[in-house]
Amino acid sequence: MADLKMGAVETRFAELIWDNEPMGSGELVKLCAKELNWKKSTTYTVLKKLCDRGIFANEDGVVRSLYNKEQFYAAQSRQYVEETFQGSLPAFMAAFSAGHKLSEKELKEVQALLDSWKGTPD
Repeated sequence: MADLKMGAVETRFAELIWDNEPMGSGELVKLCAKELNWKKSTTYTVLKKLCDRGIFANEDGVVRSLYNKEQFYAAQSRQYVEETFQGSLPAFMAAFSAGHKLSEKELKEVQALLDSWKGTPD
């Protein structure tokens, strides 16, 4: 499994790719210069790091994701629950909601999710 942890800067960079993919690496350099005030070398360093971690690919000068945004955030969430709560979703939910009362709307949304998951395989 890819290392799905990204800091704030890497996340902003990833969002640029997801919002514009597939894109040429030169186009990405220009976009990062405009949006992040990065030099070419910074763009390529961060891109290589995220490619090495299995999140993006740069093949023949074309940058694309190996996970779309939704797949990435779902996998990142599963990885977090696995590493932090030994894979226990109830333990995660208990920690997440500790000291925070859920609104009626939130409770209904969570219940609807739980109901939709009934009978689905792990």
